[in-house]
Amino acid sequence: MNNLISEQGVAQPFDFSAPIEFDKTPMRITVPAYLQKIYWWAYVHPNAVRVFEREWLVNLILFGNYSALRDAALDDIGVDAKGATLQVACAYGDLTPRLRERIADDGKLHVIDVLPIQLQNLKRKLPADMRVSLIQRDSAALGFADASYERVLVFFLLHEQPEDVRRRTLAEACRVVKPGGKVIVVDYHRPDNWNPVRHPLRALLKRLEPYADDLWNNEIQTYLPQDITFSDMKKETFFGGLYQKVVLTR
Repeated sequence: MNNLISEQGVAQPFDFSAPIEFDKTPMRITVPAYLQKIYWWAYVHPNAVRVFEREWLVNLILFGNYSALRDAALDDIGVDAKGATLQVACAYGDLTPRLRERIADDGKLHVIDVLPIQLQNLKRKLPADMRVSLIQRDSAALGFADASYERVLVFFLLHEQPEDVRRRTLAEACRVVKPGGKVIVVDYHRPDNWNPVRHPLRALLKRLEPYADDLWNNEIQTYLPQDITFSDMKKETFFGGLYQKVVLTR
């Protein structure tokens, strides 16, 4: 038995004998207060995984757009993705299993999350694969070396973070990607005026996801670090502007 750092920052037993690796680097990890306060019902509570780990439910929450958004993200990963790929935060649904299939035989996939329960849930969804490591880290303080990854994927995470955390998450994602590499962001976006779900969804998000409104009012580049330059930036919107994919190339 080895140790996994718990939500309270205290080492707790965890079985690392399964083929998919958990990172064993000693770091003191604590769950951010906003996550415990705002999103306990979606990610932190043990019942959350049992409720939300249903692909039909994820698709319903995204108004039937889950597959399209997942595939749009994977398109920028490519096929036979060489080198190292980082997914920042676990996600309900089959995003990571499909991402794993895109990794080259000699490539690596690292998935980080601040919650052990989310890493454990993801582990159950993945087959044995020595290319894959699940690592407990905070997206706003990854602890990885500069220019460590060919590509970084941030899928529906930023709208769940306060502005200061969102800025640090993007700064970390941009820092660890190599020159010429990509940071791929998929998240909410300000919908077109004619979009019928615009007003009811905004009211719902303000109640359940209070930080999401930022992405309706500001472009992703608003939160990017000023000390990193990008050779290219592409944006694509989906479902009447409600969702966006932004691809940043270092």
